[in-house]
Parts: sequence; C-alpha cells; structure tokens
Amino acid sequence: MASTANALSLPVTRKITVGSSDRLAPRLPSSSSVSFRLPAELKQVRLNVTSRATRVRICASTTPVMDKAASEAGPRAPTIVDVDLGDRSYPIYIGSGLLDQPELLQRHVHGKRVLIVTNETIAPLYLDKVTHALTVGNPNVSVDHVILPDGEKYKNMDVLMKVFDKAIESRLDRRCTFVALGGGVIGDMCGYAAASFLRGVNFIQIPTTVMSQVDSSVGGKTGINHRLGKNLIGAFYQPQCVLIDTDTLNTLPDRELASGLAEVIKYGLIRDADFFEWQEKNMQALMSRDPAALAYAVKRSCENKAEVVSLDEKESGLRATLNLGHTFGHAIETGFGYGVWLHGEAVAAGIVMAVDMSYRLGWIDESIVARVQNILKQAKLPTAPPETMTVEMFKSVMAVDKKVADGLLRLILLKGHLGNCVFTGDYDRKALDETLHSFCKS
Repeated sequence: MASTANALSLPVTRKITVGSSDRLAPRLPSSSSVSFRLPAELKQVRLNVTSRATRVRICASTTPVMDKAASEAGPRAPTIVDVDLGDRSYPIYIGSGLLDQPELLQRHVHGKRVLIVTNETIAPLYLDKVTHALTVGNPNVSVDHVILPDGEKYKNMDVLMKVFDKAIESRLDRRCTFVALGGGVIGDMCGYAAASFLRGVNFIQIPTTVMSQVDSSVGGKTGINHRLGKNLIGAFYQPQCVLIDTDTLNTLPDRELASGLAEVIKYGLIRDADFFEWQEKNMQALMSRDPAALAYAVKRSCENKAEVVSLDEKESGLRATLNLGHTFGHAIETGFGYGVWLHGEAVAAGIVMAVDMSYRLGWIDESIVARVQNILKQAKLPTAPPETMTVEMFKSVMAVDKKVADGLLRLILLKGHLGNCVFTGDYDRKALDETLHSFCKS
C-alpha cells in the first residue's frame, strides 16, 4: 500500500488569479466547433467561478484525501470541493463515515420538514442512518420518506408521481427539503421533483454509487427518461450540498462499481491526462475497492466536474464535453432497453465508438485508441455495443439527442494529445457512418 499512498499524494499548487478573458474561461465562438484544454501549469487545481464576478479565482485543493490511520482513529473532517455559482454555490463533502456526522446534513436543512427519496435496494441499508443524521439533537425536524423501485427502467413520469403524491399527502411546504439517497436514477428523479414541487424546494444529494458520486450528483442536471430518448425531460436545478460518504461503496455490487468507473475514465480522456495516467497505474486498486484509491478518484472527478459546471452551468459549450461517449451510449440504452445495460456500460462502449471515430478523422493517433481499449478492459467494461444494435437504431435515437442543434448532430470527440477534446458538428459524416458500420452488423 505504500506505493499507492505515494501515487495518491497531491502537490501544493500556488494560488493564481486570472482575468475572465483568460483562456480558462473561454468565450465560445459562434462556429460549430469548440476545443478545450487547461494549461498544463493549472492541473490539479480547484476552480471557483462566481457568476457576478469578473475574475476567476483558482485555489489549490491541498487537503489529503484519505489516511487509513486517521480513519481508523475516528471521524475526521471531510474534504470539501466547492461548486461556485454565486448565490447558488454549494459544497461537495467527501470522506469516510460522513453519515455519522449529522451536522453536515443539518446545516443545509432550513425548514422543519424533510422528504427522503430512496429506492428498495438502498432503503434497508441507509434510510435509518440518514433519518437519524437529520433528526438527532434536532427535534423540530420531522422526516418522511418515499421508496421507489430500483432501476433505470423506472426513471419515468409514472414513478416520479409517487414522489409528488407523498409530498402532497404529507402537506409539505416551500420550506421543506428533499433528500436524494441512492444512485444516479434517484438523484435525477428527486432533483427534478424538487425543481417542480411548489415551483421549487431545496434538495440535498447523498449519492451511494460510484456513478453518482463522481458525476451525476454534481452539477444540477435532473430529469427523467422518455421512451424515445434518455433524459429528454428535466431541469437544471442545483442542490444545497452533495454529501459523499465513501463507505457506502462497500455495499455496491461489482457490476455497479465498474459501471461508475466509465465516468472516471472519461475525465482523464477529455481534460486531465495526468488523472488518466494515474488510472492506468491504479485500476486494479480501484477494482479491488482500495479505500484510498476510490477516495482519490472520487475527489479528482468531483474537482473536474465542479470546475466545468462553474464555468458553464447550462451546457452552452464547455460542459457538453463531459458527455464523451454519451451520444452513442444513450442510443444503446434507449435502443436496447433502459436498465438492460447499466449507464456506465453503455457509456464505455460509446467512448470506444467516439475514439474510433476520432481516429478515423485523423484527429488522434493509434496509441490513444489502444490505451482506451486497455483501460476499459481492465475495468471489465464493454468495448463494443450489443450485437442487436443496428446502424438505423443508432441514427434514429441520435437524431433526437439533446446536443442536436438546428438539425446538426454535434459530438464530443478527442483531438490531439491525450486530454484534449472538441465539441463539434464540423466533421466528415463519412467517418460517423464508418464507425457505426464497423460496430454494427447492419
């Protein structure tokens, strides 16, 4: 473990202040192609952007992620990553045993009523613990809960109504707080319910899967699926906080663990080459649930996500790059059936397809293609779509993707050295057709 500890050490980076015209906060051109890359000297920093400010404040995140001796000695202060959105800013708390630190949750509950939204898998494991954390020493707060069925196939309007039913039956008011306790499906549905109930109430994210901890709980994307496409109905709605107790990963099935790592790999490919190289060296530690490795992966992913969201909350350009592989992946989920493949499994296959297309366009070299294949195989993730997927299935679903603008399908593709990507509709359509035909039988 000594070598792992060394690999997880973080350098202390100086505090830097730059003007809003700096290349860290690009003004997006009107053309259909935008590329993004952070300067190398600003790697491993936490970026806070205030919506009303004209300057970008970048400060190093120097808090150690995980120390086994300290964690065994008792509870410790969490690592905090800030999502800076002016008066809608919020913290992401990351650490072991955070559900046993009730003050972290209670400071973000401003009314007397709380509704926990969870599912049939998570409720027996953590519902009582979260209820206790919300109410211990806090007798004025009362907690209700609603337990939904578990799985992507239930991320729809009919099941969402169960949340509204419970909230209305419990006579919750505008000062209530919704708490999302579960993975990405629960977080998306609870957040959308909070955005809609009484035209908006507060909510808190408590993600319990790798997927939700490193990606979906951060940034305020909420919503449900439609039979014609994934996440087509929803809202941008930010939580009061995100509380990530890494101990909840101890009860996560192996398949769910691997699924979440697809999003971790994504960050390295699109914007953080150093992180990708760390993953190549530490994938076995992640797969074997090494606490220090998982905590570092969660923290580094959240820092990447928080930085992008702070710069581009509503996905006008930069934030879209976080969807590498998702256009292909969402087509797999929709065409193959919601929940048949986990989200991360579909994204993994989608990443391979996006990388293949990038190579066909001549934008990356063959070594990146090989490295992507290798790391996904290490993570026991798919490197091709299901055999039942056809070219026509891909095209029909991709035609209604959220990134289509004026009838033009825009994609996130790699370009240049590792850690560089573009969000563009300016590509040779022949390359897309060749990629689809190479992965589909018909």
